Amino acid sequence: MVMAMTLRLTDEEQDGLKACAADFGISMQEVARQAIREYIVRVDHRSRVAGAADHILAVHADAIDRLGK
Repeated sequence: MVMAMTLRLTDEEQDGLKACAADFGISMQEVARQAIREYIVRVDHRSRVAGAADHILAVHADAIDRLGK
């Protein structure tokens, strides 16, 4: 499914987007789509790492507490 949206950018953001598109030889739309995909992966990774850290802290809370003393 393809959905359309309007993206409002500052002049500086638009200039940067144009420059990136020119550097990579792709459209501004494709640069924006790639950036969004990379952002989603990065946020998902951070969320999974935070969840794993919370799990480890919960499972090993007593040992971690003793090590801190």
